[in-house]
Amino acid sequence: MKVSGIRLAFAGVVSMLLAGCSALPSQGPLANEVVSGATAADGEARYAIIELTERVQDLLSRVGAVSLASRFGDHRATPEPVIGIGDQLAVTVWEAAAGGLFSAPSFGGVTAGAHSAQIPPQNVPGDGSITVPYAGRVRVAGLTARQIERAIVERLKDKAIEPQALVTITQSISNSVTVTGEVTAGARVPLTGRGDKVLDIIASVGGVRVPVHDTFITLNRGNASVSVPMQSLLDHPAENIFVRPGDVITLVGRPQWFSVFGATGRNFVIPFDAAGMTLAEGIAKAGGLLDMGADPEGVFLMRPEPASIVSQLDPTYPIAPGQTSVNVIYRANMRDANTYFIARKFALRHQDILYVAGSEANQLQKALTVINAGSQAVYNVAVSKPYLK
Repeated sequence: MKVSGIRLAFAGVVSMLLAGCSALPSQGPLANEVVSGATAADGEARYAIIELTERVQDLLSRVGAVSLASRFGDHRATPEPVIGIGDQLAVTVWEAAAGGLFSAPSFGGVTAGAHSAQIPPQNVPGDGSITVPYAGRVRVAGLTARQIERAIVERLKDKAIEPQALVTITQSISNSVTVTGEVTAGARVPLTGRGDKVLDIIASVGGVRVPVHDTFITLNRGNASVSVPMQSLLDHPAENIFVRPGDVITLVGRPQWFSVFGATGRNFVIPFDAAGMTLAEGIAKAGGLLDMGADPEGVFLMRPEPASIVSQLDPTYPIAPGQTSVNVIYRANMRDANTYFIARKFALRHQDILYVAGSEANQLQKALTVINAGSQAVYNVAVSKPYLK
C-alpha cells in the first residue's frame, strides 16, 4: 500500500468524522436536537418546549400547589358537640323534693334516699331518639347536650317535682375522626370541645412510623379528598387546619425522587430529602454541570403538565380536543445568571427528569480524539514499514 493511498484513506475517514459528529457516542441528544425534536416529521407536536422565565415560574407557583387550607378552609369546631347516630348518652334526673318519680319517698319528714335517678347509658339508634322514663322517646340526634337536657325537663315538668336533667356523652362516635395508615396506632379519635387540628389528631395516635419527609397526608371529607406532604404542615402552620367530625385522615409513606441524565456529576435517581426540592438544589445534588462536557444552555426538565396549564404557558401550542395532559420540557439557560435565581424557586416534582445536554464542542473533541488515534496508527504503520511509498 502506497503512502498516497494511506493519505487518501485517512482523509476520507477524517471527512466522515467531521461530517458526522452527531453519530459519535453520546449520553443523549444535543440541545438543538431536543428543540428540533419537539415536532415530528409529519408536523405533529410531540412535546412542548417552554423557556424557564420569571413568568413561567410565577404561573406554576400559583397553580401547582395543592393545599388543605385552600380546599377545605380552616373552620374551628362548634363550642358544643352535636349528638349523632351511634353516640352513647347517660342521663341523670334530679327532683327538688322526696316522693317524686325519681326520688325516694320520705318517712316522717325524713328522706330515706337520694333525690336523683341515673338512667343507664343508651346508644343513639337509627331513629335518633332515646328513652327517658315518664318522658318517652326524646329526640336527641342533631342536638347538643344542653338542648337535650331542656327537652327532658320540658317533658317532665308536669310529672316530676321541679326536675333537672344532666346529659353526659359517654362515647362519641359521630363527633370523631378516623386515623389510619402509617401511624403507630390507627384509631377513631373523639374530638375535644376546643377544636383539634390535623397534627393534634396524628399525635394522639402516637405519630407516624415513617420519615416525615416521605409521608403524605390524605384528608377525606365528604366527597372531597386532598393529599399533601406532611412536611408542608410543619413548614406552613396555616396548612394544619381544624378537622371536622367524620373526617378520615390517612398517612402513606411515599418516597419522592427525580431522575438525572446527561452531562452531570452523576446520573442517578435522587430522593427528595424534604417536602420539596428546587431545580437549583436538584442540579447541585446531581453534582453540577460537567465543565468540559455540559452545555449550560441545554439544561432541560421534563414532566407531564395538565393541558389547561400548558395553554397558559404557551397559548400557541396545539392541544387536541379532549387532551388532558401534555409532555413539557422546560429549558433553563444556565449561562444567564438570572436563571439561577429562578431555579432557586422552581419546584421539582416526583418523577421529574432532569437532563443536561452535552456541548457541541465536546462532540468535536471526541472527533479530534478519534482522528488523533487514527493518525497515530497511520504514523506507526509508516514508521514500522519504511518501504511503503
